Amino acid sequence: MVGFDDPAFYGDHWAAVYDDHHGRADPRPAVEFLADLAGDGRALELAIGTGRVALPLAARGTAVEGVDASAAMVERLRAKPGGQVILVTLGDMAQVPVSGPFRLVYLIFNTLFGLLSQARQAECFASVARVLDPGGMFVIECFVPDLTRFDHDQRVQARSVTEDSAIIEVSVHDRVRQRVTTQMITMDGRGMHLRPVAIRYSYPAELDLMAERAGLRLSGRYAGWDRRPFTSASDGHISVYQRA
Repeated sequence: MVGFDDPAFYGDHWAAVYDDHHGRADPRPAVEFLADLAGDGRALELAIGTGRVALPLAARGTAVEGVDASAAMVERLRAKPGGQVILVTLGDMAQVPVSGPFRLVYLIFNTLFGLLSQARQAECFASVARVLDPGGMFVIECFVPDLTRFDHDQRVQARSVTEDSAIIEVSVHDRVRQRVTTQMITMDGRGMHLRPVAIRYSYPAELDLMAERAGLRLSGRYAGWDRRPFTSASDGHISVYQRA
């Protein structure tokens, strides 16, 4: 596979700058939430990336393993303190290419939407169900789609402007495929750099149906890692599915 359909595409293009772009996101609320669910069982992070959540979760004593399609991302993880001891399998997260059982599988930061079709997202749910303990939990963090962000299915946003650089986000929306394709364009003294991203968003009810067909039931949905109630005004959700 090539381009956006290659499972390693995003990680290979973003690994060098991923922590710079997302390092301000505090992992501690997610770590507390996940550690509570994992208990003394095994946990698996899909799209483990540079270890932003996995490393502090492992430092708390949780037995964490990971899956990622991008060797470049895993190399960044390995370079961090504690990164050498986490078992990571290179592969497609939709297929969950590991053996269970796990008490907890988690996929956060909207990464489920990196699977670019409904069929691929449903495959991920089914693969997760296969490796979960009976009663085990699958946790996802996703945004709630807000199509008012787009004007005629397009969006241009200035993300950062300094004395010698600018970062501009340019997106197009395909409402039939529920797909958003974005270029993060950085212009600075070294020239112009492109960081591409593609997602296929799903609404919570659609995710619930995928889970149900995989043998998972929704056991909780929250507006944040602090377990705030999820309402019609929430712009994101933490959803917890449980295997029967």
